[in-house]
Amino acid sequence: MSNGCRMRLGCCMPWPSEIRTAFPDQRSTGPAVEVIIQSNAEDGCVLGAKIIAKTVREKPDAVLGLATGRTPERLYRELVRMHREEGLDFSRVTTFNLDEYVGLPPEHRQSYRYFMNEHLFRHINIDLANTHVPAGTAQDLQAECRDYEERITAAGGIDVQLLGLGRNGHIGFNEPTGSLRSRTWIKILSEQTLNDNAAVFGDRDAMPRHAVTMGIGTIMEARQVVLLAFGPAKVRAVMEMIEGPLSAICPGSALQAHPRAIVVLDEASAAGLRYASHYRWVDQNKLAWQRYD
Repeated sequence: MSNGCRMRLGCCMPWPSEIRTAFPDQRSTGPAVEVIIQSNAEDGCVLGAKIIAKTVREKPDAVLGLATGRTPERLYRELVRMHREEGLDFSRVTTFNLDEYVGLPPEHRQSYRYFMNEHLFRHINIDLANTHVPAGTAQDLQAECRDYEERITAAGGIDVQLLGLGRNGHIGFNEPTGSLRSRTWIKILSEQTLNDNAAVFGDRDAMPRHAVTMGIGTIMEARQVVLLAFGPAKVRAVMEMIEGPLSAICPGSALQAHPRAIVVLDEASAAGLRYASHYRWVDQNKLAWQRYD
């Protein structure tokens, strides 16, 4: 297969020149995205936890990229269980979170630092000094964004990046129409995102309008990506991300150009996929070393 071509659903399709420029180091010898459909969100989160745990066991000083929100909560509970019951060791692990709301201090109950402390960090044996979340209250946010990129590089890059998927296709807080080459920066949240997350704040007017987030270019440099998307509200975003064109209109579609992107779905979120039966067939016929469970 020539450079600029990618095997996708059994055919060779050339990437547009701007995509090859955005991700010059990405090469593929297989399907665009590895899709795994589980019966329900619970099973999907457990599988996601197994993928992360496998990385930590194989590389005790792994660098993990972490996400927040309702979707990964169950995954974090499973990692905590693995730590307590199976001895999963996080003592040498380093973490970088995807994003943080601008203006929220770490102790704010809706900040992502607070979320991570409550749902994962304080329940495992990780050194808090090795856990990183963008500082949404930094006096110089632009300098904070540059520093965050430098810290990721200094740590050796991210081994596995956990992602969720917004209803409008965003990953991190990279909203539709943004750059597919972006680095960590300050983003304006879309109306869709404000509406989806407002309930957590009790009032849309109380929710920040901006966030610091890893850019898509940053996310694409992770050596492996695991994206979780569950429920009927994600059907359209999942369809566009996996089987639609690679486009800034659906930021998650950038993962089609990643060499090791795994998308874990439940039956509800996979309901609109044209090739769902093919993804199930591939998953059922993997060799033992290709499986995660």
